[in-house]
Amino acid sequence: MTKLSLLDLLHVTEGGDVRRSLANAVDMARHAESLGFERYWCAEHHGMEGIASAATSVVIGHVAAGTEKIRVGAGGIMLPNHSPLVIAEQFGTLDALFPGRIDLGLGRAPGSDQRVAAALRRNLDSNPDAFPRDVVELQSYFADDGRTGIRATPGAGADVQLYILGSSLFGAQVAAMLGLPYAFASHFAPQALDDALKIYRDRFEPSAVLSEPYAICGYNVFAADTEEEAQLLASSMQQSFVRLRTGQPGKLPPPVEGYRESLPPQLSGMLDGVLSATAIGTRDQVREQMNAFVERTQADELIIAGSIYDHEARKRSLALAAEAFAGEPAAA
Repeated sequence: MTKLSLLDLLHVTEGGDVRRSLANAVDMARHAESLGFERYWCAEHHGMEGIASAATSVVIGHVAAGTEKIRVGAGGIMLPNHSPLVIAEQFGTLDALFPGRIDLGLGRAPGSDQRVAAALRRNLDSNPDAFPRDVVELQSYFADDGRTGIRATPGAGADVQLYILGSSLFGAQVAAMLGLPYAFASHFAPQALDDALKIYRDRFEPSAVLSEPYAICGYNVFAADTEEEAQLLASSMQQSFVRLRTGQPGKLPPPVEGYRESLPPQLSGMLDGVLSATAIGTRDQVREQMNAFVERTQADELIIAGSIYDHEARKRSLALAAEAFAGEPAAA
C-alpha cells in the first residue's frame, strides 16, 4: 500500500518571519504524525528570503524534538555544499538524539544560485562522478568500515536511512547503482518523472539496505471543502512560481482570487508544466487525482507538498488529503 509523507518547505509568508515558520513546522509535523504519515522532510535552500530551512540539520533536530514517532529528515541535503564527513557528524548526532527516526535524502543541486554557492565556501565540482563518490564516502562513515581512514564521531554506526533525490535521470541512475531508495521531485519538476522511474526500476541493483526498488514521488495537494476554496489556496504557490521564474523571488504571498485566469498564456503554460503533479479540489476530487497519479507511477510513497499561505488551511488540506487517500475520515 502506498504510504503518505510530508515535505515542508518552511515558507516564510508575507507578514510572517522565520520564528513563526519554525514554530509552524513543529505544529505541522505533529499534525502529520497524528494523521499517520510516514515521514516529515524539509529541504536545504540558501539565500532565499521565503524559505527558513537553510540550516537543515538544525531544523530537523527542532522538529524531531517536538514529535514522538514520525520519521524526520532532509529532502534533502545538497551534498555539493558540504564535505561528507560534516554531514556524517551532523546526522550521526541527530541519530544519537532521536534513534531510528532520522532520514537523509541527498541531492546534487546546490540549492542556491552560483553566487550564493560560492559564499558557502565549497567549489561546485562539475565532474559527474563527484556526487556518487561523495555518497559512497558518506556511506563509509556511517558503516564505520575503515575505508576512509577516518572515524566519524558522531556518525560511525549511526542508523540513518539514505535516499537519493532527483529531478532528472542522473539521480535515478545513482540510486539504482547503489541500491538506495529514490525520491523524485515531481512536485516542481515533473518532466522527466516517468523516464526516471523506469531507469531506476530497470537498473536497480539490490544492496545491503534495500532488496528491491523503492520510489517516492513529490506531489502537491490543495484540498478544501469546496473546489473554489482549493483553487484560491493554490494561487499562493502559483504566484510564488511565477515570481521565481521571472526573477522576483520572495516570501510566500497571500492567495489572490482569479490569479490563474489573470496570467498571460506563456506563464499559465509554464504553471501547467511545473505543477502537473498536483491535486486541487474537494476531498473526492483530490482522491481521484491522487489515485490516478499513483496508478500512473506505481509510487511506493507520495510525499505531499503544497505551499499554502494560511497555516490552519494547510493543516486542513493535509487532513483532507489523508482522508482522500484512505477513503475514509482521518483520525485528526
